[in-house]
Amino acid sequence: MLEGPKVSQSELAKRFGVSQPQICRIIKNRERILSEWRRDGHPERKRRRDGGKDAAIEATLLRWVEGSVGAHLPGTGSLLHLQAQHLAQALGRPDPQPGGGCLARFGARHLKKPPAEKGDAEQPSAERWAGTVLPGLLRSYAPPEIYICGETGVLLPGGKGESAGEWLALLLCANADGSEKVPLRAVGESPRPRVLQGVNLGQMPWSYRATGGTAATVTAPIFTEWLREFNEGVRQQGKSVLLLLAKQEGRPYLQLSNVRMVFLPPATALDRGIADDLQGHYRRRWLRWPPVERGVGQPTLLDALHMLAQAWGDVRPGLITSCFRAAGFIPDAEVPTITPASGPLSREELGCDGEPVDGDEGTLEGEDGGEPVLPCPSEREVWGSLATLRRYLECRATSPDLFQAFYELEDAVHMVSAG
Repeated sequence: MLEGPKVSQSELAKRFGVSQPQICRIIKNRERILSEWRRDGHPERKRRRDGGKDAAIEATLLRWVEGSVGAHLPGTGSLLHLQAQHLAQALGRPDPQPGGGCLARFGARHLKKPPAEKGDAEQPSAERWAGTVLPGLLRSYAPPEIYICGETGVLLPGGKGESAGEWLALLLCANADGSEKVPLRAVGESPRPRVLQGVNLGQMPWSYRATGGTAATVTAPIFTEWLREFNEGVRQQGKSVLLLLAKQEGRPYLQLSNVRMVFLPPATALDRGIADDLQGHYRRRWLRWPPVERGVGQPTLLDALHMLAQAWGDVRPGLITSCFRAAGFIPDAEVPTITPASGPLSREELGCDGEPVDGDEGTLEGEDGGEPVLPCPSEREVWGSLATLRRYLECRATSPDLFQAFYELEDAVHMVSAG
């Protein structure tokens, strides 16, 4: 541009998509720019470090990304990680981690998502959504990078406790293939519930916020806080994702670094099936609560939050995928066959009525075992022990993942007790 035939500044501005004053400044600093280019940016200068441990993988990945762009394929972080795994296996290198190190830096340099568009802040009509918006989104994002954010709520039945009869609003979010369900955010009325005192809230598989005495709803400040936390989590994984949500009061539009917000057209209940399934699992868990055996009354707010986390875990990826498929996000041919997750152990596997199982013959009659035989604990003692274990985890847990193992143990005890 600086050394070629003369072209008007307005023509150059149109050609490169910049303003005319920018072209004017470039021409004014022509000699300095050319000098720096010849010294540091000469095309024949070898700028890439050859022989690096990831140089071969990065070079091949770059050619793949350029080919994907030319073929109008979605250059997504998940596809990039899959391609990197294939290349690493072929070269005899360790598999790269999806969210860190060189792969994340490579994605930040070369894997650019389309920026937020001007129309994202507005709610599109059904015609514009089907004809323009949805096809463009499907070209840019793969199912694992498309998230839906919705709101539902539950009522805590009356009984003992400061939160009895209280309404809890829930913010739920999951991606299109069901591979990630963001931990629930519950919003209640009580700003400092007594049952949450002493709980390590930062390590729970749920989070709780309060409206300070007003009706429990996901307000704009609460939603904004959640949205920024979600964006930070996505950024740390080296991803860029799409977040779909209904346009309503309390849903401010924000331009974020790694999350592109897009409002759904009117009367699009993409999250309704997911919320209904969550509600059904929550009711089932609430109805099987055995207050007599546990030696307590109605569940507290803390109990309800744990039951909601368990119910959220019960929502199957196939159900989430079917909701997205019904909304046109996943063609039928792309829906994977989902193998149902194995449920809790059966009574036969656990050992019914204390009988030995699977080769455990126990102590023969007349044989001195050396230790007194412990009596079978009562159900009240079992549930009391589980409550003690849960409280220990609430106070000392270092990761929300620990609660998944506890929930599975509790489900197994429930099944043995019901039999």
